[in-house]
Amino acid sequence: MEKTGRLAGKVAIVTGAAQGIGAQYAMALAAQGALVAVADVLDATDVAKSIMKQGGQAIAMRADVTDPASVRGMVATTVEHFGSLSILVNNAALFGTLSLKRFTEIGSDEWDRMMAVNVRGVFECVKAAVPEMRKAGYGKIVNIASGTVFKGAPMMLHYVTSKGAIVAMSRALARELGDDGIRVNTLAPGLVMSENVMANPAWKGAVVENNVASRAIKRESTPEDLCGTLVYLCSQDSDFVTGQVLVVDGGSVMH
Repeated sequence: MEKTGRLAGKVAIVTGAAQGIGAQYAMALAAQGALVAVADVLDATDVAKSIMKQGGQAIAMRADVTDPASVRGMVATTVEHFGSLSILVNNAALFGTLSLKRFTEIGSDEWDRMMAVNVRGVFECVKAAVPEMRKAGYGKIVNIASGTVFKGAPMMLHYVTSKGAIVAMSRALARELGDDGIRVNTLAPGLVMSENVMANPAWKGAVVENNVASRAIKRESTPEDLCGTLVYLCSQDSDFVTGQVLVVDGGSVMH
């Protein structure tokens, strides 16, 4: 792992990082020298161990982004262990295990759960992290949306709506936090063949093939495809960039 990378000495929290894309995000930041808190409702110990085995610094912790006390504890533990906080990657979300269905078949409880995790979870994490970033007068918040926001993708209305909210939230936060030296941007992946997506029968055959066919770069996307953009948004290279949405999907969405 880089001791003098683009993120050397920066302290980062990545939520939803026990597996899949979140795990790749955590490892990518660590590879650039960041000290990473790997947070998830699941056990993230293996990801933290993998980072440390490669010479990086990481801690694992359980955190439920829908629980304000849990989120405050996540931030407090990170600062206690590493001394500060300058990067927050709000990756925790419901998606990989979703079944595709018409909006009339989505129950109110399922809708509320989606909003609690995907929207309010981001709000809770930002609310807890910003006071620590303000102490240093500097911070990078990267929220994760989706290319579906720009496509109006059908059969998962609650998910697409939740990610549209993330784009709006990020823009408003960027305005509120600019004077504090905190940048807020949105990374919007296309369909990524993560562990959960590959295990989900909904993302097989024609659904994936049609998605790939819509891209300028016609291949499936892997979690690694997102990491260069994430590192850029977390680094000083993007210090004059805020309130933006960067779609990483091989050119399916162009906006």
